Amino acid sequence: MTHQSIAAIGSSWLALLAIPTCLFFSNPSPALASEPDQTPLYEWQPQLAPEGPVTIVVRIPQQTAYVYRNGVRIGRSHVSTGRPGYQTPAGVFAILEKQREHYSNLYDDAPMPYMQRLTWNGFALHAGSLPGYPASHGCIRLPYSFAEKLFAITSKGTTVIVSDTTAPAAAAIGDPFRMAPVVGDRAAEWHPERSAVGPVAVILSLSDRELVVLRNSLEIGRAPVAVFANAWRGTHAYVRLPGDSILPSSIVPDRPALKWLEIPLTPDAASANLNVLAESLQVDTGFAAQAYDVLAPGSTLIVTDEPISAGPDTTLILAGTPMP
Repeated sequence: MTHQSIAAIGSSWLALLAIPTCLFFSNPSPALASEPDQTPLYEWQPQLAPEGPVTIVVRIPQQTAYVYRNGVRIGRSHVSTGRPGYQTPAGVFAILEKQREHYSNLYDDAPMPYMQRLTWNGFALHAGSLPGYPASHGCIRLPYSFAEKLFAITSKGTTVIVSDTTAPAAAAIGDPFRMAPVVGDRAAEWHPERSAVGPVAVILSLSDRELVVLRNSLEIGRAPVAVFANAWRGTHAYVRLPGDSILPSSIVPDRPALKWLEIPLTPDAASANLNVLAESLQVDTGFAAQAYDVLAPGSTLIVTDEPISAGPDTTLILAGTPMP
């Protein structure tokens, strides 16, 4: 697996704000806005978190997108995902490219305003028609004015999490699991100079037995992880919340535990057992401390039983290389 391939995935480490499992549009508040025809409604409150890393969560069953900045939810909206035969893939993505005006090179030059590319083979966020059900060729359509606002606050490397499960997000937690410190049989690598600033993402692959840290979609660290037992199933995303716990971190005991919220990405992920996983992992102590230090609110952690180099039909989607 190359540094270039892993760098395409996305940004951050550990858990998220609670996400409701029902649609919120039936009882709109003054913060909700609408398109000129009064549908669909969306919410946009950027003043709740004026700055910080952005994470976008799309829940396919609910046809809803949520926007977090600095770990605080600032927006949510109806979306329209892929219709039967063109299903939107679940997984973890990074924004690879942005264009205010873009036309599809796959579907008769169809307009895709405020396009934010997630893969090089045609999967993107963009403004489009929202009939109230999945209707796209796989892209995630957004209300036009919502797409414009979202476009203004994202950047290349922004993490987009697409979930295909109805399981609710977990309540805020301290440590999502515990990893006992150990020195592995391969040396950990830490190169923060490769990307000095930008959103952070950490990916723990139990299949690859590796922990990878990305900043601004560039790999800055990698360490082997010893896995003694593996009862984990599926893929979970965690987004770091503002503030620290009063308890010490189980990974870096001389520092406070961080606060996170969990989002299952796949239907089988809901049955994952964090307590079992907690007792089955070991990672280099120094590497854990270095990773801890770069985790700002809004950072993302992905824990999965898939390999990091997964293909297009698996949970973690790699962007691959740009098309000519």
